[in-house]
Amino acid sequence: MEVVLADALLSRAVDPGAVLRAVCAPLSADGAEALRLLLQRLSAGGARGEAAGEAVRRAAWELALERCRPLLRLGEGAAGGAERLRLCRAVRGALRHCVQLCGAPLAARLARDALDELAGGGTGAEAAVEALAAAAPLLEEPALVGRCAEVALALVREEGEGEAAAALVAGRLLPALGGNGPALGRVWDGLLGRGPAPRVGRALLALSALCDALLPRGPGAAMDARLCPRFWRLVQEGLTERDGLCRKRARYLLKRAVDLSGGQAACMRCPPDGPDGTSLFWWSAEENDKLLQFWETYILIMETLEGNQIHVIKPVLPKLNSLYELAISGKEGCWLFHPSWHMCIYKRMFESENKSLTKEGVLHFLELYETKHLPNSLGFSEFVIGPLMDALSESSLYSRTPSQLMGACPSLGMRLQKFLATYLTLLPEEEKGGFLLKFIQKMTNRHWCAVPILFLSMALAYIPACKVLGTDGLHALRDVLQCTMITHQILLRGAAQCYLLQTAMHLTDVEKVSLPEVASFLLSLRPEESLRRDTVLWMEVRTKATFMFIKRENCFMPDWFEAKLVATMILLAADVEQMRNKSSGKSNIKWIELEAFLNPLLDVLMKLGTNAYIPTLKTDKSLQLLLKLLQTRSLKCSKTQDDEVLSFIRKSLVMPVESVLEFILRRLTTDELSTVGDLDRCDLYLALIPEIVNLCLQLSSKKLPTVKNFISSLTNASIHNFHETDSTEVIQKVTSIASLTVVCELVDQKPEAHLQDLPFVDALKRFTAFSQFNEVLKKPSYIEEKSGTNIPFSCSSVLETSSQGWGRIVARYVRDQWICLRFVLNKFPMLAQKYEEGTSELSSLTAERSREILESALEALTILPSDQVLPVFDCMKVLVPKLLNSLESLCIEAFDLAWKIISSLSNTQLIFWSNLKAFVRFIFDNEVLATAASTKGQAYAKIKEIILKLIDMSTTKTGVFNVVLSHCCQSWILPTCDNRGAVRNAFLNAGDYCELITEGCVFGTVFRRDQRRLIQDVHAFIESLGEKCAANVVTESTNRDDHYVRICAIKFLCLLDGSNILHKSFMEDIVIKLLEKDELVSRTRTRYYANSLQHRIKNRVWQTLLVLLPKLDQNFLCGILDKVFQAGFGNNQASVKYFIEWIIILSLHKYPQFLTKFWDCFCYDEEKLKTSICTFLSVLSHFDTILQNTSEKKPVVKKALLIVLQWCFNHNFSVRLYALVALKKIWAMCRMLDVEEFEALTPVIESSLQQVENMHGTGNARRNWQRIQDHFFFATFHPLEDYSLETIFYTLPRLSEVAEDEWISLCKFERFTDIPLPAAFQWYRSRAELLDLKPSDWSQQDMGSSSVDTDGQTEWTDVQKKIIPWKHSTPSSDLDMVLQDRAAKLGKSNSRLIVVASLIDKPTNLGGLCRTSEIFGASALVVGSLHYIQDKQFQHLSVSAEQWLPLVEVKPSQLVDYLQQKKTEGYTAIGVEQTAKSYDLTEYCFPEKSLLLLGNEHEGIPANLIHHLDVCVEIPQQGIIRSLNVHVSGALLIWEYTRQQVIKHKQQK
Repeated sequence: MEVVLADALLSRAVDPGAVLRAVCAPLSADGAEALRLLLQRLSAGGARGEAAGEAVRRAAWELALERCRPLLRLGEGAAGGAERLRLCRAVRGALRHCVQLCGAPLAARLARDALDELAGGGTGAEAAVEALAAAAPLLEEPALVGRCAEVALALVREEGEGEAAAALVAGRLLPALGGNGPALGRVWDGLLGRGPAPRVGRALLALSALCDALLPRGPGAAMDARLCPRFWRLVQEGLTERDGLCRKRARYLLKRAVDLSGGQAACMRCPPDGPDGTSLFWWSAEENDKLLQFWETYILIMETLEGNQIHVIKPVLPKLNSLYELAISGKEGCWLFHPSWHMCIYKRMFESENKSLTKEGVLHFLELYETKHLPNSLGFSEFVIGPLMDALSESSLYSRTPSQLMGACPSLGMRLQKFLATYLTLLPEEEKGGFLLKFIQKMTNRHWCAVPILFLSMALAYIPACKVLGTDGLHALRDVLQCTMITHQILLRGAAQCYLLQTAMHLTDVEKVSLPEVASFLLSLRPEESLRRDTVLWMEVRTKATFMFIKRENCFMPDWFEAKLVATMILLAADVEQMRNKSSGKSNIKWIELEAFLNPLLDVLMKLGTNAYIPTLKTDKSLQLLLKLLQTRSLKCSKTQDDEVLSFIRKSLVMPVESVLEFILRRLTTDELSTVGDLDRCDLYLALIPEIVNLCLQLSSKKLPTVKNFISSLTNASIHNFHETDSTEVIQKVTSIASLTVVCELVDQKPEAHLQDLPFVDALKRFTAFSQFNEVLKKPSYIEEKSGTNIPFSCSSVLETSSQGWGRIVARYVRDQWICLRFVLNKFPMLAQKYEEGTSELSSLTAERSREILESALEALTILPSDQVLPVFDCMKVLVPKLLNSLESLCIEAFDLAWKIISSLSNTQLIFWSNLKAFVRFIFDNEVLATAASTKGQAYAKIKEIILKLIDMSTTKTGVFNVVLSHCCQSWILPTCDNRGAVRNAFLNAGDYCELITEGCVFGTVFRRDQRRLIQDVHAFIESLGEKCAANVVTESTNRDDHYVRICAIKFLCLLDGSNILHKSFMEDIVIKLLEKDELVSRTRTRYYANSLQHRIKNRVWQTLLVLLPKLDQNFLCGILDKVFQAGFGNNQASVKYFIEWIIILSLHKYPQFLTKFWDCFCYDEEKLKTSICTFLSVLSHFDTILQNTSEKKPVVKKALLIVLQWCFNHNFSVRLYALVALKKIWAMCRMLDVEEFEALTPVIESSLQQVENMHGTGNARRNWQRIQDHFFFATFHPLEDYSLETIFYTLPRLSEVAEDEWISLCKFERFTDIPLPAAFQWYRSRAELLDLKPSDWSQQDMGSSSVDTDGQTEWTDVQKKIIPWKHSTPSSDLDMVLQDRAAKLGKSNSRLIVVASLIDKPTNLGGLCRTSEIFGASALVVGSLHYIQDKQFQHLSVSAEQWLPLVEVKPSQLVDYLQQKKTEGYTAIGVEQTAKSYDLTEYCFPEKSLLLLGNEHEGIPANLIHHLDVCVEIPQQGIIRSLNVHVSGALLIWEYTRQQVIKHKQQK
């Protein structure tokens, strides 16, 4: 319409130039669009005559320079929003048409002005680029053309803020220059020549716009991008870019090149780009079909990856295998296609946002290389170390598959092992070392999580032995070891260390590394986590290390680092010597090498007590080495007494004990330690004392008197020094109190030494009684002074460094005071308030003194660092019970302050657990709990509050509830004291705080697919390795698995005795609370999913009730049985139903008199029973077990038969099946008991059962009947013989397909030793017949979960492929065109269908119509307002279709005129409406030029418009509802039109 009006206006105008000037004065957005249209028609030949042409050119010149250029300089970002955007777009179009009208002179003028603006560096760069783009096609001066090309390429390469201008250059200016013959060569050199390349995204944008020139279809083209290696490198980079638009442009260029090559079917080859000599792209006429197959498959895979949906992509992956078959020459064993193309696919998968797709890509790559044995390529090694390892750093990829059991190695872990071993085997020998070194170094140059580094280390350890690593490799492995220390997961950390050590042993060339380097590497391993003498790993190290000690190096005295190093190497050397002697057959080992190592040390130690002139440095180093050797001896080796090496070392180290103790006593009790730096020596001396005591206790009782004298002297001297020193001698006070702390801990921890009977203990008690707690030491004055001339610089630096830790020194001093108090309170509860002269005894602890100490404890908690508060907690444990009644508020303050400390430490792994255990010992001490419960006051409420907080914390921090429940269960059921009253009182706490046991029975979280679930799976895998992984032997079990909470609670309940009144009352209380919890869950969620939290809680409730059932008496069971039956009526998951049925069976078996209540369950109305009757029918299928204890069976069996028969004719198929199973069982019992009353029914029942057995047909009835009979609950399970912990917690959950993390294996019950079960406990194991079964595929009617069939196909006959009409799509942004111009330029459709949706006002319907119209190629979509396309709902439904479809705005009030206009153009106006004369859609034949008018969502097409239509078409309907959604109606008609046109065109051809 606009074109017709424009032509009519120009044809009638006397002066077209005047028309142009009139339109643009003033120039609005509408005026600019009109101006653009007029200029377009003029440039297309709308004006005739020379005079008129000259006038038009003058007007166009003026408009270009005076109106268009100034407006462009304002930019699109100026005020005005969308209106301004329209104006600028129209002005750009007008400027292009002005240049076309005026030719080269105007083009040259615009180009010079624009270049000057760009050279000036102003803000109008984008406007200048627009002007150059308009002028470029008509430039003729070679110099000007060259200058434009240089500026354009410089802007494209420019980095920084000019992104918008660069994008304009790449998207419009370079393509415009490409349309200018002389400039195309320069553009080619800039984009694909040897100079610096522009950014990938910009280059692809320009190449996409220039593809017609760079990929010419005609013969003999001067420029062909297919022959340029840089072109293909850009395409490959674009295919793996993170930006989706870049990937789309790269695929577009690849498709164009393949389509061109396939169409020409000529031979061509791109020159090689790399040392391997393989071409990035080639074509051959003989291989045309094969090449087309390869590239079509390749492009299909790349396009499918854009979907990012694993269910769409997975079927396509087998096609990747066929790519390799096409890409490798079978005869020559080399690559036909460059392997980098395959790497693009994998890199795209590795970098996907969908982690499932990433995992699938990694697994496919690893498996493919393992199975295909691909030819070697330089790019592969770089790809493995680069993108592959980047992908492997994602922890979530290592999760086990649903088909794998807990404890299995993740599929990625197994594939990684096989891949790395296979890949290294195929590498040339000269490349193996370099590849491995880079691989290991990659493990250190980023932050790796614990799980990836574990499995990478494991893969390295499984590489077949080859000596390819030298010093650099060993250093890299040591750096990886340091990376493993970051994680707080001790078991994972230890396992990674084990595998890295094995890697070093298997891959290091011993000829290239020195002994110190090996020793330094071994020192990086932690003995308490990996390398310990009683492990298989140590034996392997000993075997590998034999070569090292053939030539012994001179021994030297170490510092702290050296001490640990030398101690480790001494033990390793001794083990090597022992192994050599045994292999040579020597029975009497003389330990020559070991003596040579020890003699220098022993010489120094023997002289310490007598020679006061030994240099301090020498004594320190000797004692450090002694301490490391003694600590090594202290490790928990399994056979210490049989260890000849350790035995010899211990005997040697006993000899200098007197000398060492004399030296330590002198140093600690005189004024030799007087500076802050001496405190490190003090720590060394004090650390030696307990080690020496252990040594004497185990080897030499003759030395014990010496030890006792030493401790007495040390205690008395320390007390004396503490009292005698003044306030300035703070170092002596710190040393004294630290010495007394060691003595207290020795007396407390070594009762076998009988130190508590010595006189010094009384002096220690008196000292503690008069101590002033929380005393803050003043910093020594010499530290506060600046470094003077009398202090050497180095010494001054030491002092300054030490002074920075003065706060820690004071904190430790305060802590040591509380350790002494803890010792006295624990050993001697009667502590003095005051000391009376002339008496040797201390008076009893008074309430006032207790209050003072507790207040001091609260003060200590506020001033001490969190890692120093343990002794304060222990002291409060003794004090609070004595004060809880009288000073409840003070005790509650202690509770709050202690909890505040614990909660603040929840993210601090190293000190959290020890503090938590001390906190639990304090809060949940039996006396504290009993005292609080006796009054039921605020303290009792506070403890209950803390319990809830701890349970809440345990949901996010695994292991918290384990500590609490383990402590409480042990103290309640296994108290340490023998006092009968204390035992009774302890168990009373269980009743007062029974929610701990109740919550423990149902504790456990539903894991998401997150890190926490993954860590537990990996832990289980490492534990399954057993002694093969040294970390399992070395690291101590922390029992932090969530399962151990329930295990602890269940074992606690198993220890209860039903004959004990307290136990009986407690169990009944627990049963009632569990039934209430089950009822609460059922009320809140009447329907719940399988393995949801609700399902798991109910499952755990009934498991616990099943454990308690045998301990319940008849009266109580009678009272709760109705609740059990009521639970059976619920909508339960299969596993819960089995437990309920099992409990009912056992209850009826034990007390047959309850059968009357059971029969009542069948008397409810059918509506209530329709989904739950199967539960009670299942119980009847075990009726023989129920009646074992019944003497009169016939009446009961008759009753059961009558009940079952009525359900055999139920309309529900599942109910009939269950009833038939029960009928089969009960009828067999009737035949056995010869029940005469039912003889008349015998033919009917037996024929019915026979008919069921022999049923046949095409349906599932026979198969389901066989399945339910074979189901474990009816075929194998025996309610009495299978009653065991293993059946309840492992076998039945497994068979009922509960999530695997709910299975608790029997080994976990055995491994959890905190609470031992009695020796007479027999309910452990399931029967082998049940244990060996696999889960059945029978699912009950109301199971609630739907099984998902997994497709096990390896090959797919067809795959999902989105249609992408790439031949008509141009990835260029085309910023200069409005949406209608852009879609019109595509020329993608010859359709003459116009869809008019002006009456529709819902953006969702319009968005859907837009998408449908674009897909089926409508020529235009007419809408009431173009503002709809900005609506988010519209865009969500249209998925960018509005960018590729011409949109026309016609308001509803303008529809009559629009319809009339289109009718004059030959269109048939068709209304989609039900009228009296409407045609059936199936009978109507659409004209080629059709206009579809769609009605409003509610009113349809108004009556005034129906009269302007040529015809109305309606959609035939079969249903009751009157109308379809307007989008659906439109889609049906659009498709019918398209279908008819397609058929017509085929017939014409």
